[in-house]
Amino acid sequence: MLTSPFAGSLTSLLGEGAMNVMMKRNLLLLGLACALGTTFAARVRGEAGEEVGRLAELMGWKAGTIVADIGAGDGKYTFAAAGRVGAAGRVYATEIDAKKLEELRNEVAKRKLANVIVVESKEVDTNLPAACCDAIFLRRVYHHLTKPVEFDANLVRSLKPGGRLAIIDFPPRAGLEPVEGVPSNRGGHGIPQKIVIEELSAAGLKVEKIVDDWPEDDYCVLFVKR
Repeated sequence: MLTSPFAGSLTSLLGEGAMNVMMKRNLLLLGLACALGTTFAARVRGEAGEEVGRLAELMGWKAGTIVADIGAGDGKYTFAAAGRVGAAGRVYATEIDAKKLEELRNEVAKRKLANVIVVESKEVDTNLPAACCDAIFLRRVYHHLTKPVEFDANLVRSLKPGGRLAIIDFPPRAGLEPVEGVPSNRGGHGIPQKIVIEELSAAGLKVEKIVDDWPEDDYCVLFVKR
Protein backbone atom coordinates (compact mmCIF):
# COMPACT_ATOMS: atom_id res chain seq x y z
CA MET A 1 0.00 0.00 0.00
CA LEU A 2 1.19 3.54 -0.79
CA THR A 3 1.75 5.52 2.41
CA SER A 4 3.82 8.60 1.45
CA PRO A 5 2.02 11.98 1.14
CA PHE A 6 3.17 12.21 -2.49
CA ALA A 7 1.85 8.75 -3.27
CA GLY A 8 -1.42 9.59 -1.50
CA SER A 9 -1.80 12.74 -3.59
CA LEU A 10 -1.21 10.78 -6.79
CA THR A 11 -3.72 8.15 -5.73
CA SER A 12 -6.34 10.77 -5.01
CA LEU A 13 -5.72 12.43 -8.37
CA LEU A 14 -5.51 9.30 -10.50
CA GLY A 15 -7.49 6.79 -8.54
CA GLU A 16 -6.09 3.58 -7.07
CA GLY A 17 -6.67 1.56 -10.25
CA ALA A 18 -4.80 4.01 -12.48
CA MET A 19 -2.01 4.25 -9.92
CA ASN A 20 -1.56 0.47 -9.93
CA VAL A 21 -1.44 0.44 -13.73
CA MET A 22 1.23 3.14 -13.73
CA MET A 23 3.32 1.25 -11.17
CA LYS A 24 3.08 -1.97 -13.17
CA ARG A 25 4.09 -0.13 -16.32
CA ASN A 26 7.14 1.39 -14.58
CA LEU A 27 8.17 -2.02 -13.26
CA LEU A 28 7.77 -3.47 -16.74
CA LEU A 29 9.94 -0.72 -18.24
CA LEU A 30 12.58 -1.28 -15.57
CA GLY A 31 12.60 -5.01 -16.27
CA LEU A 32 12.85 -4.38 -20.00
CA ALA A 33 15.81 -2.01 -19.51
CA CYS A 34 17.61 -4.62 -17.39
CA ALA A 35 16.94 -7.32 -19.97
CA LEU A 36 18.22 -5.12 -22.79
CA GLY A 37 21.37 -4.33 -20.80
CA THR A 38 22.00 -8.04 -20.19
CA THR A 39 21.38 -8.87 -23.84
CA PHE A 40 23.76 -6.13 -25.00
CA ALA A 41 26.50 -7.30 -22.61
CA ALA A 42 26.07 -10.89 -23.83
CA ARG A 43 26.24 -9.74 -27.45
CA VAL A 44 29.46 -7.79 -26.78
CA ARG A 45 31.00 -10.85 -25.10
CA GLY A 46 29.87 -12.98 -28.03
CA GLU A 47 31.41 -10.62 -30.56
CA ALA A 48 34.69 -10.57 -28.61
CA GLY A 49 34.67 -14.36 -28.52
CA GLU A 50 34.12 -14.60 -32.26
CA GLU A 51 36.87 -12.09 -33.02
CA VAL A 52 39.33 -13.81 -30.68
CA GLY A 53 38.43 -17.14 -32.27
CA ARG A 54 39.36 -15.76 -35.66
CA LEU A 55 42.54 -14.27 -34.22
CA ALA A 56 43.48 -17.58 -32.58
CA GLU A 57 43.11 -19.40 -35.88
CA LEU A 58 45.13 -16.75 -37.73
CA MET A 59 47.95 -16.76 -35.18
CA GLY A 60 48.00 -20.51 -34.57
CA TRP A 61 47.06 -20.56 -30.89
CA LYS A 62 46.61 -23.88 -29.16
CA ALA A 63 46.33 -25.16 -25.59
CA GLY A 64 49.39 -23.89 -23.74
CA THR A 65 50.03 -20.85 -25.97
CA ILE A 66 51.28 -17.74 -24.15
CA VAL A 67 49.51 -14.61 -25.37
CA ALA A 68 49.61 -10.90 -24.51
CA ASP A 69 46.70 -8.49 -24.95
CA ILE A 70 48.31 -5.03 -25.09
CA GLY A 71 45.96 -2.30 -23.89
CA ALA A 72 43.43 -4.77 -22.53
CA GLY A 73 40.85 -2.17 -21.45
CA ASP A 74 37.86 -3.89 -19.82
CA GLY A 75 39.38 -7.30 -20.46
CA LYS A 76 36.72 -8.89 -22.66
CA TYR A 77 39.30 -9.91 -25.28
CA THR A 78 41.71 -11.08 -22.58
CA PHE A 79 39.05 -13.32 -21.03
CA ALA A 80 38.09 -14.75 -24.40
CA ALA A 81 41.78 -15.44 -25.09
CA ALA A 82 42.17 -17.13 -21.69
CA GLY A 83 39.44 -19.57 -22.63
CA ARG A 84 41.20 -20.34 -25.91
CA VAL A 85 44.65 -21.13 -24.49
CA GLY A 86 43.31 -23.09 -21.55
CA ALA A 87 44.77 -23.76 -18.11
CA ALA A 88 48.13 -24.74 -19.61
CA GLY A 89 48.39 -21.40 -21.40
CA ARG A 90 48.74 -17.86 -20.16
CA VAL A 91 47.43 -14.44 -21.09
CA TYR A 92 49.22 -11.24 -20.10
CA ALA A 93 46.76 -8.33 -19.95
CA THR A 94 48.63 -5.02 -20.09
CA GLU A 95 47.08 -1.65 -19.36
CA ILE A 96 48.42 1.84 -18.62
CA ASP A 97 45.32 3.36 -16.98
CA ALA A 98 45.27 2.93 -13.17
CA LYS A 99 41.48 2.60 -12.88
CA LYS A 100 41.29 0.03 -15.66
CA LEU A 101 44.15 -1.91 -14.04
CA GLU A 102 42.25 -2.09 -10.76
CA GLU A 103 39.06 -3.19 -12.53
CA LEU A 104 40.98 -5.83 -14.50
CA ARG A 105 42.58 -7.26 -11.37
CA ASN A 106 39.23 -7.35 -9.59
CA GLU A 107 37.55 -9.10 -12.50
CA VAL A 108 40.38 -11.66 -12.82
CA ALA A 109 40.05 -12.42 -9.10
CA LYS A 110 36.26 -12.63 -9.36
CA ARG A 111 36.49 -15.08 -12.27
CA LYS A 112 39.33 -17.01 -10.54
CA LEU A 113 41.44 -16.95 -13.72
CA ALA A 114 44.76 -18.48 -12.77
CA ASN A 115 46.03 -18.19 -16.36
CA VAL A 116 45.65 -14.38 -16.61
CA ILE A 117 48.39 -12.01 -15.42
CA VAL A 118 47.62 -8.28 -15.29
CA VAL A 119 50.64 -6.06 -16.05
CA GLU A 120 50.98 -2.29 -15.71
CA SER A 121 52.56 -1.01 -18.91
CA LYS A 122 54.26 2.32 -19.61
CA GLU A 123 54.27 4.78 -22.48
CA VAL A 124 57.34 3.17 -24.07
CA ASP A 125 57.38 -0.28 -22.46
CA THR A 126 55.03 -3.27 -22.26
CA ASN A 127 56.75 -4.31 -19.00
CA LEU A 128 56.53 -7.90 -20.22
CA PRO A 129 59.43 -10.32 -19.68
CA ALA A 130 61.82 -10.84 -22.57
CA ALA A 131 60.90 -13.64 -25.00
CA CYS A 132 57.80 -14.52 -22.98
CA CYS A 133 55.10 -14.67 -25.66
CA ASP A 134 54.14 -16.90 -28.53
CA ALA A 135 51.62 -14.29 -29.66
CA ILE A 136 50.89 -10.62 -28.95
CA PHE A 137 47.94 -8.61 -30.20
CA LEU A 138 46.97 -4.94 -30.10
CA ARG A 139 43.33 -4.24 -30.92
CA ARG A 140 42.69 -0.58 -31.78
CA VAL A 141 45.66 0.38 -29.61
CA TYR A 142 48.54 0.95 -32.00
CA HIS A 143 47.22 4.30 -33.25
CA HIS A 144 47.35 5.59 -29.65
CA LEU A 145 51.09 4.96 -29.23
CA THR A 146 52.96 8.22 -28.68
CA LYS A 147 56.44 6.66 -28.98
CA PRO A 148 56.00 3.83 -31.45
CA VAL A 149 59.69 3.24 -32.17
CA GLU A 150 60.50 2.54 -28.52
CA PHE A 151 57.30 0.61 -27.91
CA ASP A 152 57.81 -1.53 -31.03
CA ALA A 153 61.29 -2.49 -29.79
CA ASN A 154 59.69 -3.73 -26.56
CA LEU A 155 57.04 -5.68 -28.44
CA VAL A 156 59.75 -7.44 -30.44
CA ARG A 157 61.76 -8.11 -27.26
CA SER A 158 58.73 -9.75 -25.63
CA LEU A 159 58.17 -12.16 -28.54
CA LYS A 160 59.81 -15.58 -28.69
CA PRO A 161 61.66 -16.40 -31.93
CA GLY A 162 58.93 -17.44 -34.37
CA GLY A 163 56.35 -15.56 -32.30
CA ARG A 164 53.59 -13.56 -33.98
CA LEU A 165 52.28 -10.03 -33.54
CA ALA A 166 48.82 -8.98 -34.74
CA ILE A 167 47.88 -5.32 -35.15
CA ILE A 168 44.15 -4.75 -35.48
CA ASP A 169 43.41 -1.13 -36.30
CA PHE A 170 41.67 1.21 -38.73
CA PRO A 171 42.62 3.99 -41.16
CA PRO A 172 42.00 7.60 -40.05
CA ARG A 173 38.27 8.29 -39.95
CA ALA A 174 36.40 11.56 -40.31
CA GLY A 175 34.50 12.78 -37.27
CA LEU A 176 36.88 11.36 -34.66
CA GLU A 177 38.92 13.62 -32.40
CA PRO A 178 42.68 13.50 -33.11
CA VAL A 179 44.79 11.53 -30.63
CA GLU A 180 47.12 13.82 -28.68
CA GLY A 181 50.85 13.21 -28.71
CA VAL A 182 51.04 10.71 -31.57
CA PRO A 183 53.32 11.20 -34.61
CA SER A 184 51.91 13.59 -37.23
CA ASN A 185 52.03 10.98 -40.00
CA ARG A 186 48.92 9.26 -38.58
CA GLY A 187 46.71 11.65 -40.52
CA GLY A 188 43.95 11.83 -37.90
CA HIS A 189 42.34 9.39 -35.47
CA GLY A 190 43.47 5.98 -36.71
CA ILE A 191 46.54 4.89 -38.64
CA PRO A 192 47.15 3.96 -42.29
CA GLN A 193 47.99 0.29 -42.71
CA LYS A 194 51.09 1.26 -44.71
CA ILE A 195 52.60 3.06 -41.69
CA VAL A 196 51.96 0.10 -39.38
CA ILE A 197 53.83 -2.13 -41.82
CA GLU A 198 56.71 0.33 -42.24
CA GLU A 199 57.22 0.86 -38.52
CA LEU A 200 57.09 -2.77 -37.43
CA SER A 201 59.19 -3.91 -40.38
CA ALA A 202 61.80 -1.35 -39.28
CA ALA A 203 61.62 -2.91 -35.79
CA GLY A 204 62.69 -6.23 -37.27
CA LEU A 205 59.43 -8.10 -37.87
CA LYS A 206 58.27 -9.63 -41.14
CA VAL A 207 54.76 -9.31 -42.56
CA GLU A 208 53.16 -12.74 -42.72
CA LYS A 209 49.58 -11.90 -43.68
CA ILE A 210 47.26 -8.93 -44.22
CA VAL A 211 43.53 -9.25 -43.60
CA ASP A 212 41.46 -6.36 -44.92
CA ASP A 213 38.00 -7.67 -44.01
CA TRP A 214 38.31 -7.63 -40.22
CA PRO A 215 35.12 -6.86 -38.21
CA GLU A 216 33.98 -3.23 -37.88
CA ASP A 217 35.85 -2.20 -41.04
CA ASP A 218 39.22 -2.71 -39.32
CA TYR A 219 42.27 -4.38 -40.82
CA CYS A 220 44.60 -6.94 -39.26
CA VAL A 221 48.31 -7.15 -40.08
CA LEU A 222 50.11 -10.27 -38.90
CA PHE A 223 53.86 -10.12 -38.31
CA VAL A 224 56.35 -12.84 -37.37
CA LYS A 225 59.65 -12.63 -35.50
CA ARG A 226 62.36 -14.49 -37.41
